[in-house]
Amino acid sequence: MRLKLTIAYDGRPYEGWATQPSGNTVQDLLEHAVSEVAKTPVRIHGSGRTDTGVHAIGQVAHFDAPEGWRMNPFNWVPALNTKLPATIRVMGCEEVDTDFHARFSAVAKTYTYDLCLAPVLPPLLAGLAWHLPRQLDPMSLEQALDLLRGEHSFRAFAAMRGNETDDTSFVRLLSRCDLETIENGYRISFTGNGFLYKMARLLTGAAVYAAQGRLRLDDLAMLLDQTAELPHGRSPYCAPADGLVLNAVDYT
Repeated sequence: MRLKLTIAYDGRPYEGWATQPSGNTVQDLLEHAVSEVAKTPVRIHGSGRTDTGVHAIGQVAHFDAPEGWRMNPFNWVPALNTKLPATIRVMGCEEVDTDFHARFSAVAKTYTYDLCLAPVLPPLLAGLAWHLPRQLDPMSLEQALDLLRGEHSFRAFAAMRGNETDDTSFVRLLSRCDLETIENGYRISFTGNGFLYKMARLLTGAAVYAAQGRLRLDDLAMLLDQTAELPHGRSPYCAPADGLVLNAVDYT
């Protein structure tokens, strides 16, 4: 039985999603919880990594229950949540086909990023929004996001892990780059068919700098669709992890 989990977490206490030697990651703690319930080691496969401090309300993972295990998927939710810290919660569990894969079956992801423009950051937003007391122009912010929408090579908006090859593709399709007003500021929404390492944070940082008049829109446009030679360099404008949330992962 292959089971699909929908997971929400506050990323502040953890070293990201992916397993680390410290064991202090969402994947590590979730695997430990599943293995305790199943009474045997179980490997969890996530839809993708989130960095230290990044949050999720719609992360997706899957695992294969031990052979012969027939516990109702609904019952996995309370069973796992009793073994997880309060900052990690399994929101849903369902049986899926054996060819389902949380990462490789995904067709789109949506991230949101919250910006707080209040003069003083409300304490309950600490770690949940990028505090920008220096005002920005929302029209310029929307223009910057418009430039990013569509299919581009986002090589200049990818932090390199060191395992890239000459044929690594940096082309992604962003179908949505939207801006909405929220209390104390704005929320940016990105929906794409895939995201490179730190891509959402680098896009947010560049758009915000453009909206503050610190980056020209034509210079932002020149960072798109670069070749391997990167004639205009990589974007140095990386937003902090605080305001970023993995909102949803979509499947066919």
